[in-house]
Parts: sequence; C-alpha cells; structure tokens
Amino acid sequence: MVEEPIRRRLAAILAADVVGYTRLMEADEVGTLAALKIRRRDVLLPLVARHEGRVFKFTGDGVLVEFGSAVNAVQCALDLQQDMATANKGLAEDRQIVLRIGVNLGDILVEGSDLYGEGVNIAARLEAIAEPGGILISGTAYDHIRGKVKVGFDDLGTQSLRNIVEPVRAYRVAGTSTAVVAARKAATENPSIAVLPFTNMSGDPEQEYFVDGLVEDIITGLAHMPSLLVIARNSSFTYKGKAVDVRQVAKELGVRYVLEGSVRKTANRLRITGQLVDGASATHVWAEKFEGAFDDIFKLQDLLTESIIGRIEPSLRRAEIERARQKRPEHLDAYDLFLRALPHAYANTLADGELALRLLGECLRLDPNYAAAHAYLAWCHEQRFFRGGFHPDDKVAARDHSRTAMTIGSDDSQALSIGAFVNAMITHDYNGAIGALDRALELNENSALAFGFSAIVSSHSERYERAIAHAQKALRLSPFDPLNYHAYAALAVSYLLTDQYEQAVTYSTMAVQANPSFSVLHAYLVASQVSLGRLDAARAAAGRLKEIAPGFTISGFAGMGAFGQSSMERLADAWRQVGLPE
Repeated sequence: MVEEPIRRRLAAILAADVVGYTRLMEADEVGTLAALKIRRRDVLLPLVARHEGRVFKFTGDGVLVEFGSAVNAVQCALDLQQDMATANKGLAEDRQIVLRIGVNLGDILVEGSDLYGEGVNIAARLEAIAEPGGILISGTAYDHIRGKVKVGFDDLGTQSLRNIVEPVRAYRVAGTSTAVVAARKAATENPSIAVLPFTNMSGDPEQEYFVDGLVEDIITGLAHMPSLLVIARNSSFTYKGKAVDVRQVAKELGVRYVLEGSVRKTANRLRITGQLVDGASATHVWAEKFEGAFDDIFKLQDLLTESIIGRIEPSLRRAEIERARQKRPEHLDAYDLFLRALPHAYANTLADGELALRLLGECLRLDPNYAAAHAYLAWCHEQRFFRGGFHPDDKVAARDHSRTAMTIGSDDSQALSIGAFVNAMITHDYNGAIGALDRALELNENSALAFGFSAIVSSHSERYERAIAHAQKALRLSPFDPLNYHAYAALAVSYLLTDQYEQAVTYSTMAVQANPSFSVLHAYLVASQVSLGRLDAARAAAGRLKEIAPGFTISGFAGMGAFGQSSMERLADAWRQVGLPE
C-alpha cells in the first residue's frame, strides 16, 4: 500500500480552548460535558459552516479549525466570542464557558484530514496567551485582514511563544476580552458615556497637551456623578488621532453615549465645542459652543459638564455637581504646567518621568497647595525609586509628597488615590491606604484609578476578595487602560495566594502582556506556572525575567517588604524551584 504523501498549503487556522476547563470539570463533570456538547452543536459548528471553515481536530477542551481565508477566520472568531457571551447570560460566573482564541495565517502540512506544522502551532500558542474572552492574531493574519474587518486592534509587539523559534508579532482584537464584555453589559444598567479626545483647532501642535488636559478635566467632572458610568481617560484616549465610527466606539467601550468636541485657543480666548452622540443610532442628542476668556476656563468646563449631565440624567441636581467639583489651582500658570506634565507621568518610562518631575516641581513652586500635583510628583518619585535604583531620596520624596497630597487633597479623589497607593508601596501602611482609598471611592465611584490602586493594595495586604472585586471594577470602567497591569497583577497575586492557579496564570500572563518591561510581573508569572505544575513554562518565564532584570534575587524582592511572611515564603519557594538566585 502506497502512503499518501504529505502536502503543504497556506491556510488560516483558528485555535480555541475553554478557560478554566479543569475547574469546571472538578465542580461538575457531567454538567460541564453536557454544556460543552450543546455549545459545540448550537454555537461552534453553525458558525464554522457559515464562515466556510472545517474543524479538523477536537480536544477535550478545545478545537482547531481551518479556513481558506484569514478574513473568514477572524470574523468567525468574533462571532464565536459574541455568541458565547450571549449564551453565558444568566449563568453564575463560575458556570460560564469562556473561550480564548488564537488565529494565524501560515504554511501547514496536510496528512489525510489532519493538519500539522508551525502554521497550526502558532495559532495554538497565541490562543494560550490570549485573555479570557479574547482573540489574538498573528502579524501575518493581520496583514491580510487589515481594513477588511470592522474592528480595532491593539499591537502587542513581538511575542516569544513556547517551542516557536522566531518571535511572532501579535495583535489583540479590541473589545473582545471579558473586561470589555462586562463594560458592554454595564451600559444597560446606568447611563454611560465615553469622552473621546477633542480636536485641537488652534493650528498649534504645542497646544495638544492643553486640549488633552481639558478633556481629562471634563471626564473627571462627569465621573463624580453617582448614577453615570464614565469610561476612564486612558481607555477613551486609545482613539486619539484616529478616524472613528461612533457606533463602533460605543460598542467596544460598552456605553450609551459618546462625547466628541474641539477646542480653539487663540491669545486669551477659548472656544469649546461639544457634541453628545447616541452610540446606538449615531444621532446627535445635543451640540453647543462655549466661548470666553482663557481666565474663564473652569467656568466653561463646568458649563459643558452641566449641559451634558442635563441631557443624560435630568434628575441629577445642581447641588450634586457643585459638591463633585475638585479644588482648582489658584494659578492658571500652575495648571498649564500640570497639564504639560500629565502625558509624561502616564508614559511610565524613566525619561518621561524625569520631565514630569521637573514640570510638576515648577507647578508646585507656583501653587504649593495643588494636591493633584503633589500626588503625581509622589507617583513619579515612586516609579523612579523602584525602577531607577532604589535611591533613598526618591523614597523620602515619594513618601512626603504622597502624604501632603492626602492631607491637602482630602476631598480630591485623584489626589487621595495616588497618594494612598504611593504611600502604601513605600511605607507598607496598607491599613491607612485602604482608608484613604475608600474615601476616594466615596468621592468618585467611577474612578478606575482608585479601584486599580485599591486592588493592588488589597492584594498585598491579604484582602483577596476585595482585591478581586476592585480589580474587576477597574477593568470594567477602563477596559483599554495602559495602567491595567495594576488590576491584572492584583488578580494574579490574589488568585495565586488563594490556590486558584489557572486564573493566576491567566492574569499574570495578561499583566506581562500589558507591561512587559516590569520585572515583578514576570516574577508573578513564574510563581503561577510553578504552582500549576508547568515547570517548563515557568523556566521560560524565569529566563525572560532574568533578561529584563539581571540583578533579580529572591532576597532582594523579599527585602522590599511588599508581602507578609507567609505569602513571601510561598513566592520564594516557587522561584527556587526554577533556580532563581537567592
């Protein structure tokens, strides 16, 4: 009998598997198998047929599908995640069936009805590092579908995938993770809004910082409204400089309304234009211009905010708006310097941090009682302390400015949030930080920043249930936030130290993806993989940790005092198993 020769061809491969399959089976083996069978019959197979695909392999918790078109593969992945989310509605969270999906376009080997080769392996490896409910696609797939699928993508850069020799460029399909699904659901619960970056009409690129800062103030003003869900600045600003479809933005961020606008600043005059758009129909609900002298900037901001609130939620009284306003700086020059500093503080690099420190220092020389400036100055010193060599001067400055921010900004949610987080990381006064963060959340229940920082502080102080709840809230409020590595890290630590190892691996992987240069996140991934018994994966993660932080030692980490003794011993034991140095 002559064996059929192995053939090669180009194909798009979709790989999917069930998140937490082992946990689901342990909880209810019969029920889980029955539910998977129904999902396979009613959701998966009809979608594969509709998009002209072919299932070539089922595993216990996963599936591999071949497509002749990368567009069909990605569209099938999108529809599959959407239909799975719909099928999960009404189910308890621990009974929901959630998928990760990876898609690759590449060369495959054909043997009978089965497919092999690196083209298949890359799809499977991308699936393994995708977020729960999320989709990752390779660079080759992205190159073929760009502009042909109506969805956004986040470039994650090159990824080192297990058993794949060359790094692979990966793109995350925007709006598919469980955090974004939660945000969409939230849009039906309360009035909700995303404020997009305003257009700078001044003709001067140097005014970009001013326009962005003004929009951030508008977001902050809206976020104080107790019955209005407001998407945080760091998520809405992912659309900056892009031509957007308002309906797509509303869908991705899970909001009912979208605010667009423009700013024109000339000499001492200022004009702000705002348009409130219904996200479902793309119709204009309201549009208005606000014009005045530059000295009236805060008055113009308030008028705009009040007009939006009046359209969205007429029951909100003016008294609530008055109570929610933050203390404004006494000097407009100080405000200008503060706005210039913000993008550098958010950039999260040492070079940008140096510039932010200088600008914030100048700001405080003009207005020593500017609480938010003290808070951001403390944060920049804290980042430089932990990433720039543990210099004692930075530690002292971070501590002092954080305490000043909390003292003079006791009614300022942002100042309290940042100040409490920094003071907790520097002094380990977790109880004091929890109290300040609770106060911040009383002042602004829509603060993704406060929830994210609270999650970190709670995870370090063994308040794991609170850490998980607050991290999930932060992700719901700001699903595309560059600072979401805080929430992912809190989830990773909390699940790791409560023996929920699959979730710990999931969220530590997401944390590393969100901030690959932060060595601590790689250390959490190592410990999570060890705890799950994946020693090869743990050794690979340890290798990446050593590349990023050649000086990492177990004793050095322990000396930071971030965790209690029992938690630290568990982490240290895991790290020793893969040979990390003492």
